[in-house]
Amino acid sequence: MRTFAFIPILVCLATLCGCQKQQSPAVAAAAPLAMSVSVAKAATESVPTEIQVVGTVEASAIVQVKSQIAGQLQSVSFIEGQNVKQGDVLFHIDPRPYEEALPQAEAAVERDQAQVAQAEANLARDQAQAKYAETDAARQEELNKESLASKMAADQARTTLDVNRATARASEASVNTARATLASDTAAVAKAKLDLSYCTIPAPISGRTGNLLIHPGNLVKENDAALVVIHRVEPIFVNFGVPEDHLGAIRRLNAIHPLAVNASLQDDRTRTATGSLTVIDNTVDSSTGTIHLKATFDNHDGMLWPGQFVNVALTLDTLRNATVVPAEAVQAGRQGQVVFVVKPGNTVEIRPVTAGVTRGGKTVIEKGIAPGETVVTDGQMALFPGAPVRIADPAKTGPGPQ
Repeated sequence: MRTFAFIPILVCLATLCGCQKQQSPAVAAAAPLAMSVSVAKAATESVPTEIQVVGTVEASAIVQVKSQIAGQLQSVSFIEGQNVKQGDVLFHIDPRPYEEALPQAEAAVERDQAQVAQAEANLARDQAQAKYAETDAARQEELNKESLASKMAADQARTTLDVNRATARASEASVNTARATLASDTAAVAKAKLDLSYCTIPAPISGRTGNLLIHPGNLVKENDAALVVIHRVEPIFVNFGVPEDHLGAIRRLNAIHPLAVNASLQDDRTRTATGSLTVIDNTVDSSTGTIHLKATFDNHDGMLWPGQFVNVALTLDTLRNATVVPAEAVQAGRQGQVVFVVKPGNTVEIRPVTAGVTRGGKTVIEKGIAPGETVVTDGQMALFPGAPVRIADPAKTGPGPQ
């Protein structure tokens, strides 16, 4: 009887043990799994304060190359799109008409020189005759006073003096005319030489040539249609506008030192060029509320191209000892921007932050993160407060991309 009384008790104990064994997997399944995440450490850096806009590239000089004489375009000495230096020969105009005009002008000068010499000789002769007539007239006047010569002889000497003086004045005028003709023909020689030199057209500036606008064999007129257009691209300008609210700071800081300007390509932001602010326009555009600025770039590598749109970053100042994290660590939360911070024990905490400027893949954290704290940069979608995490690559834990 006692043996059978223990049977129900044993059955109940066995049942309870079986239930405990069946519940163990469920309890284990309820424990959260550690999520694999990528992390980086918040760092302290100096970060420039920038104004980012879109600008346009402009050649620092644009020159239309034209012919300064009329004639047939004989040859072209460059390839379209080629870089040329100032003084390089670009075109040749047929020089034969101007080569023939030069000896003619030089012959006219030689003739004028002979005429000047002849006129000067005539003037010297007439001046000598006038001087003799003046002496003779004075002598006849004295003789007439002493009744040694007739009054008629004195009058005749005076008349001869007047005639010789008039002749001398005419000879002097001839000399002046001959000299003026000589000066004119001398200028014609210089003009003929200049025209002959214009038969060779050099590059007025260094730069890149465009399309050839007139081909060899065509007749060109003096200062008429452009033969080619040259753009100077070293240095080169970038034009952009910024809100007028920044005008005071820009003027104040640029007076201390030229402000740095970075330009990057819209299709490849990794390619950048650095220049400096050189022009602040003298008026604010009232229709847009912006001030027009111009920056100058050396452009030795030819990255910037006239007419191109570029991303412009005007550096106003530098934030010293700023706390920065990789930009991908900053997420949008219900109450604003947040960052997942890895706590001791490899659990995460959602930390509200105040984010500042972003530059070079890094975001400045004005409030909420201290330097040295570890933040999650990838894998945030599955995280929640207190979630355990596993660092995907502990060897890469550091201050983020440099």
